[in-house]
Amino acid sequence: MPNPVSLPALFAALDTLPGVGPARAALIEKAAGGGRVLDLVFHLPERITERVSVARPEEAPEGVDAILAVTPLAARAAQSRVTRRRYVEVRTEQGVTLRFMGGFLGTVERQLPRGLPRWIAGRIRPEGDGFSCINPEVAADPAALPTLEAIWPLTEGLRRGYIAPAIRAALALLPDLPEWHDAPLLAREKWPGFAAALRALHLPDQRPGPAPWERLAYDEVLADQLALALLRRRNRAVPGRALVGDGSLRAEALARFGHEPTPGQAMALAEIGADMAAPHRMLRLLQGDVGSGKTLVAVLAMLQAAEAGAQAALMAPTEILARQHLRTLEALSPVPVALLAGSVKGAERRRVLAGFADGSIKLAVGTHALFQEGVAFQDLGLAVVDEQHRFGVAQRLELAAKGARADMLVMTATPIPRTLQLTMWGEMQVSRIAEKPRGRQPIATRVVSAARLPDVIERLDAALARGERAYWVVRAITGGEHDDSIAAETRFAELSERFPGKVGLAHGELDMPLREGALADFAAGRTQILVATTVIEVGVDVPEATIILIEQAERFGLSALHQLRGRVGRGSRPSSCLLVHSEELSEREKERLLILRDTEDGFVIAEEDLRIRGGGDALGTRQAGQLLYRLALRGEDESDAQRAAARMRDLIAMAAQDAELLLHRDPVLDTPRGQAARLLLALFGKEEAAAFLAAG
Repeated sequence: MPNPVSLPALFAALDTLPGVGPARAALIEKAAGGGRVLDLVFHLPERITERVSVARPEEAPEGVDAILAVTPLAARAAQSRVTRRRYVEVRTEQGVTLRFMGGFLGTVERQLPRGLPRWIAGRIRPEGDGFSCINPEVAADPAALPTLEAIWPLTEGLRRGYIAPAIRAALALLPDLPEWHDAPLLAREKWPGFAAALRALHLPDQRPGPAPWERLAYDEVLADQLALALLRRRNRAVPGRALVGDGSLRAEALARFGHEPTPGQAMALAEIGADMAAPHRMLRLLQGDVGSGKTLVAVLAMLQAAEAGAQAALMAPTEILARQHLRTLEALSPVPVALLAGSVKGAERRRVLAGFADGSIKLAVGTHALFQEGVAFQDLGLAVVDEQHRFGVAQRLELAAKGARADMLVMTATPIPRTLQLTMWGEMQVSRIAEKPRGRQPIATRVVSAARLPDVIERLDAALARGERAYWVVRAITGGEHDDSIAAETRFAELSERFPGKVGLAHGELDMPLREGALADFAAGRTQILVATTVIEVGVDVPEATIILIEQAERFGLSALHQLRGRVGRGSRPSSCLLVHSEELSEREKERLLILRDTEDGFVIAEEDLRIRGGGDALGTRQAGQLLYRLALRGEDESDAQRAAARMRDLIAMAAQDAELLLHRDPVLDTPRGQAARLLLALFGKEEAAAFLAAG
């Protein structure tokens, strides 16, 4: 089939583009979410804007980009006292103060030499006795500032002047691809071709309207649905097995647990148990909100496999979480359990691998290492996958490609709106645990400006004096040259000065022993504050922790915030979550944070985020580094977002039907349209799905 090798220019690294060196490629990769030319091509504008030329700043319309001639005066480097955000400020003769967030003084002074006329383009707002403009585009010639322009999402340090020429160069590499859609569909929807749609959005010469956005969104959705349809065919072709147990191991585990399962757990156990005992292959998704008790359900399912004489394996996204699962299994399981992860080496690794191969180790827990080459199970009956956010189509393709007959149970703590279950889990049955275990405390959630951090620290001091413990969560590990994120190591140093001997640090780049040691110190009360990144988002259970503070909360996905909040409220004391936001907050960012404040129901949160953002975390925006649909339709305001969400659901339903019809007419995708569809799969990273064509 066509694969990335047949599209070499698009799958090449960003620094193969003219004018893009390694440093600039790193900046673009951060914004585009990938380091290939194709990732940049798929980095669509967030909006197409029209600019208005004005003679004076007071003429600039509200909410519209304006072009204005300015004469620069003094420039200075500055840093926000509260957020520590670096910026360069330039005063002008026209009374407009220009601010370049994360910029460098020398660079800005070269762009805006003192006393020489320059033209700026951006939002000009009243400020005090004058005006301000944040991150304007600058040109020595007004002709270089077009009145119709694509506005791409940027990260700190990445200027439009860097990304625009790179996108033009990338689009020039687009080959003439065959059409993978039926001509009647294109005519009915009035959609342009694939390359034409990309050019209409990146290089607009007129307002593009909805057609190119919809065309590209549908391309991605169809690739996903085609891969899901191929997965369904594969799964129907793989014979299952009946895993029937006598209940003895499960009864002993429940006796050790000491509590009856909640009604939601009992229902999920009944559904999973019946599915495993049936002769077909189980493919089931277990949805449960933070703290709902999914792990107990998974352990009991694994023991059912062991009762039937088979082995079971639990795969976690991180070694920290894998080790926590190991402790749970060792406490509850009457049969041997072993861990396989990157840190397990030498004689212990050989012992574990031998135990898997000869069947003496019935239960395995580990990271992705469990499913790598060289790991062989004597008789794997159940694979449990505990994914931090999403065990996506690509990962399921990878596992299915190994031809495993094992039943599969995928656990997710990210609530998936019912409207999206078809999208992500089209070939799976769903079990859902709706309630929290008995004894879980409600969590008081407050939305707080960073300007109030000094007051927050005073209150934290009082809480520590009462013996309470707190998580302090930031986004970054160290302060990068082009990133204004609050850094974990910086915050750790500052808090250690204020609370000597009481502060620990945990992040993903620490060696495992250091990270585990920091978590152990916090759990034991040897430290009372744990400064951390999202490494604590899952699998950290400290009932004594009653406070979690999340800085720059508006930059996290809602699901990530909900996961983090679930680290507290696990003991007998009342708990609180402080969502600390930057001083400048948009209305949409504020509304998202208020959803978290007003409910702890993860399913409500997911549905509300879908409503507000036309898909939000579930339909395409970045979520802990993961994307579902990067080309999803979105809206610039709430009503627009709602229309986009409704249209996306229509496109998903259309694509599900289209994929099944295409495979019905062309089971091995060898017609001209089928060959084009193989290209579509390759473009969207689903080329593994073609391996299942023979099974159809």
